[in-house]
Amino acid sequence: MAVVTQRSEKVKRYVEDQGLPFEILIDDSREVVKAYGVWHRVGFDAWNIAKPSVFLIVRAGVIRYVFVADFQTEFPEYETLSKELAGISSQ
Repeated sequence: MAVVTQRSEKVKRYVEDQGLPFEILIDDSREVVKAYGVWHRVGFDAWNIAKPSVFLIVRAGVIRYVFVADFQTEFPEYETLSKELAGISSQ
């Protein structure tokens, strides 16, 4: 599942265009991003937005991996995410 704070029309269009194989939660109120500590009102490169973040959470609700960027242009490496996902799926 992914959590986004963008307007639902844009997200729905993106999901359809990309054919994403997971659910998207629209967090209009920003409750979820605030709860995870990744929302910031004002930043160097954005305002009132969530920082790019990845939380890998297993079914038991345990967080197994966290990535939180300082800037909107930062993302975790694909290889790192692949390795973490492989480790979780083998459990």
